[in-house]
Amino acid sequence: MAATDYDRQETGWGILEDLPGDPMIWVLIFSELAVFGLCLGAFSIARAIHPVMFASGQAALDSHLAGINTVVLVTSGWLAARGTRAARAGERPVSRRWLCGAMVLGAAFVAIKLFEYAGEIGQGIGLETSPFFTLYFLLTGFHLLHVCLGIIILAVVIRRAEAIGVETGTAFWHMVDLVWIVMFPILYLVR
Repeated sequence: MAATDYDRQETGWGILEDLPGDPMIWVLIFSELAVFGLCLGAFSIARAIHPVMFASGQAALDSHLAGINTVVLVTSGWLAARGTRAARAGERPVSRRWLCGAMVLGAAFVAIKLFEYAGEIGQGIGLETSPFFTLYFLLTGFHLLHVCLGIIILAVVIRRAEAIGVETGTAFWHMVDLVWIVMFPILYLVR
């Protein structure tokens, strides 16, 4: 066994042994998914209680920019997956290029989201405008923080571009993708 190989049989993590990357990232991912799930559940309950206010709030959002951001983030996830594949094949320079592309698209997501926030703030919309916007800014801001953290994680693992590190970073990045794919329709489309 090579020094960079990861022996999953000695970790003692049970079911986590079959998941890519370090098992501890999966503990983090599962806990983050639980938090996002609870927050989106609270949002859905609040929408059921105040449907008119939430419909009015959704009408003020730019679903086109959010749709573009969805394509940007999903594409970045695809690039990260390609980087993982290259890292597993021992092609570190190729892996680094794919991961750089994922990071660039992650930064584009951040820029588009900040542009969207600027437009909303320019309309006089803020955290205290309504319960809809309080929840909207908290959810999307928390997600945006995770996108930034994901970019940092990818930047860290890109240095060595070893399979285990890239798998770990990409697993977190895919969690960020998944959360947005669920969040986008709930916040922007479902009435």
